[in-house]
Order: sequence, then structure tokens, then C-alpha cells
Amino acid sequence: MGLLDSVLGAVINNASQGSASAASHGGAAGGLGGLISLAAQNPQLIQAVMSLISNDGPVGGLPGLMAKFQQAGLGNVIASWLGSGPNQAISGEQLSQVLGSGPLSQIAAQLGVGSGAAAGQLAQVLPGLVDQLSPQGQAPQAGFGNANDLFGMLGVLLQK
Repeated sequence: MGLLDSVLGAVINNASQGSASAASHGGAAGGLGGLISLAAQNPQLIQAVMSLISNDGPVGGLPGLMAKFQQAGLGNVIASWLGSGPNQAISGEQLSQVLGSGPLSQIAAQLGVGSGAAAGQLAQVLPGLVDQLSPQGQAPQAGFGNANDLFGMLGVLLQK
């Protein structure tokens, strides 16, 4: 957990800078500022999302998550998060359909909430996090890597 602690320490220390940066860029960094604020308030949620999208996570990383979105008829939603345009919103109910009960139950247990609440929380943070981790608007073919790789990527984002 040392890496998570250091990343979250950077998040908390840079929270006010992230907000100022978002304002000075006319809201362009608002997604990252929002993630910084959320991570400071609920580090367990960021950890749960990172474990979900990591290659060693319960859905097979980004490629597996993309496949689940396609199967649920929501491929255009995750594509918007990876693309360079605006992110399409997703509801907790839609995300529940995409993930299924297994991965969602694991995340709910990790967060100490019910599955519906976990899906709602994930729906708030997942689009922005996927967007921030794919700044060139393209999905890495091999996914985002394992959980440690993802925390390293998040740490780099927070240094900007």
C-alpha cells in the first residue's frame, strides 16, 4: 500500500493547486481537479476503480471492460471516455448492467456499501478517470497495466 499512500498523499497535497489550475485553464483541467477532490475525500473509491480497470482486475482490464460495455450496447459510452471529445455520462443502473453482480459485489464490499451505492459512486468517477488515463484519446491496446502501473500513471497526472 506504500504506492497508494504516496499517490493519495500527492492528491491531498495538490488538491488546492488542482482547483486553481482548473480555474486558470478555463475548466480544461476540471476533470482532474474533480478526481483530486474525490480522491482526497474517498481514497477507497479511487482504489476500487483502479483495481477494476487494471489488467489484473476482475473484468480483464480495459479490454475486458470495453467488451462488457459493447455487450451491454454501451460501447459508444466508453468510447467517448477514451476519445478526445466530451465524456458521455453513465448511470449507476447502466453500470450495474455492464459490470454484472460479481465485480460490483467485490467493489461494494471494498467500499462498505451496497451494490447500488457502489455503482452510483463508480458512475461518477469512472468516466473521468478513464479519460484522464487516456490523454491522447486512444485506448492502449494492452490496457492500462496492472494496479501498480495505474497508480504510477495517476501519480504522474497529479504532478502536472
